[in-house]
Amino acid sequence: MRQGLDRSGKAFFVDVIKLVSGSAIAQILMVLFLPILTRFYFPSDFGAYSIFASITGIISAISCLRYENAILLPKTDEEAANMMGVSLFMSSAVSLLMVPFIWLGGPLLLSILKMPSLGEYLWLIPPITFFGGATLGHPALNNWNTRKKRFGRISIIQVINAVIIVGWQISAGIVGRATGGSLIGGVFVGSIISTSLLGWLVWREGRDIFIKNINFKDMISGIKRYRKFPLYDSWATLLNSVSWQLPIFVLSFYFSPIAVGFYALGNSVLRIPMNLVGSAIAQVFLQRAAEANIKNELAIIVERVFRNLVVLGMFPMLLLSIIGRDLFIVLFGNNWAESGVYVQILSIWMFFWFISSPLSVLFRVLEKQGFLLLLNIVIFLTRLLSLIIGGWFNNVYLALVLFSVSGIIVYGYLSLAITSFSGVSKMRIAQILLRYLLLFIPCGSLILIIQKYIPSPVLIVVIAIGILGLYFLYFFLSETKSMHLVKRE
Repeated sequence: MRQGLDRSGKAFFVDVIKLVSGSAIAQILMVLFLPILTRFYFPSDFGAYSIFASITGIISAISCLRYENAILLPKTDEEAANMMGVSLFMSSAVSLLMVPFIWLGGPLLLSILKMPSLGEYLWLIPPITFFGGATLGHPALNNWNTRKKRFGRISIIQVINAVIIVGWQISAGIVGRATGGSLIGGVFVGSIISTSLLGWLVWREGRDIFIKNINFKDMISGIKRYRKFPLYDSWATLLNSVSWQLPIFVLSFYFSPIAVGFYALGNSVLRIPMNLVGSAIAQVFLQRAAEANIKNELAIIVERVFRNLVVLGMFPMLLLSIIGRDLFIVLFGNNWAESGVYVQILSIWMFFWFISSPLSVLFRVLEKQGFLLLLNIVIFLTRLLSLIIGGWFNNVYLALVLFSVSGIIVYGYLSLAITSFSGVSKMRIAQILLRYLLLFIPCGSLILIIQKYIPSPVLIVVIAIGILGLYFLYFFLSETKSMHLVKRE
């Protein structure tokens, strides 16, 4: 019996690695090629692309009305196949509904966002909506493959999609077609090819199941059976998606596509690596936390994870708050120095988000989803208000500072609430934060002195990378020593 459990655990670990690795490689490819793309494209090009991607991303997130999640729930493949049919039908319907909306409301939307140049690309919204956006593929196809445990297939498709997008965008730059439309075109081509390939693989494998079992009566039954997905889950997803895209829309409305481009690049550089690490921690933490809660040991594991998140996030984010502008000049060129300033403003907020994001899975374990929903509403409203105030005073720095401060307060409270619910004392949380803040102060002071007297971006970045490397080496050695002490005891 024990051997069977071990095998099951290993299989689960392998499946997680397969699934996460594809997403990680795809996102890393995007980040690695950014220094090349920023040499071809201007901030206004990235701004136009980001606005378009935000629109399609929001619609794609709910294009199936969240029925795609019901594909994973039925006991039989026959019922799951009908939910696949429901998901594809809803996605097609939503995509078609976009056509009259674009025809009638497109000009007004672009006028509000001050992006008339996007007019010729609006017709791409329906097909990209159907195919599921830039990097995820169609959600129904992904969940069918997840049900069938074809995790390696999903990973390969994600990497193919990233290669197609980046390849198209760089090729367009090389031949002198570096525009916002070329960035959008890469997403369009990548979405069609990767999702069509994934759809063909699903059809080839499950054709008999789909042909024999999908019918109108069972689809209607499935729509009724899983009606809570569109009634509840779709609204929560929509709120979360809009909340993340708010800065793109508000900055475009009050300022310009250039400001949007600066924000989009800075946010990508900050969020992608932090999200990769945070998501990996969250996946493991959820399972460990559920076990620890049953054994009344939740406080121990929560404190340990909180400390590790602080170790991984605080030092790099504080460092970015000092060297952001220099780093972006070195990596992306002088045209993107302003984006580095945005990163300096947003980095502390990103640290608090990084801590709270993995820990928030505890709300499922502790069955406090209602509390989390209320906090999501507060996050949305505070973000919107912060950006509007900055826009009202026509000051993009004020908008970002207020956005960052409100995020620090809300996500800081969220982290404190989670740890308190788990039984970790506020004093212990303060001690952990203070310890690693004090560790950073002499390093940060050294960087500030060098910036003042030797204002060389390359030198500053090299020294900062060296300090960061020493910091992680110290952390690794101290953790290894602690583990040896525990073993001896």
